[in-house]
Amino acid sequence: MAARADAGGAGLRRSLAWLGLAGLCAAYVQGPVAKLADFAGAQAEMAQFGLAPAPLVAAGVIAFELGACACVLGGRLRRPAAAALCLFTLAATLLALRWWALPAGHDRAMAANAFFEHLGLAGAWLWVALGALDGPLGGARARRTGDVRASAGP
Repeated sequence: MAARADAGGAGLRRSLAWLGLAGLCAAYVQGPVAKLADFAGAQAEMAQFGLAPAPLVAAGVIAFELGACACVLGGRLRRPAAAALCLFTLAATLLALRWWALPAGHDRAMAANAFFEHLGLAGAWLWVALGALDGPLGGARARRTGDVRASAGP
């Protein structure tokens, strides 16, 4: 009976961990979908930040974000995909949310809030990249042994 309870708890932990990853991926799926719906706008966004050629960069960003999220959610190459999303988030944040360059006021405060929220996202991706969720999600050792607790560390 105790083994069955442990198995149920492990399944719940895996489900909750996957939902957490899906939440982390939400903006990285919504953004590319919006860019696909308005590709001209996506190109204008890239051009606004001096990224050229804008059509190629926009297509690359779309493919990268969707592909990295597929890796994270699918469990294949999760750690390198999370590390890439961490670095991408940091770079995009430093490029797009330069709150310190804005005049004091509402826009600066909003940009600063978004900047620090994105630092939080980057930190969460770093946590995933270091393997913090391998245990509850059943890392390689857990799959070999059937013991979810066996992979509880990075």
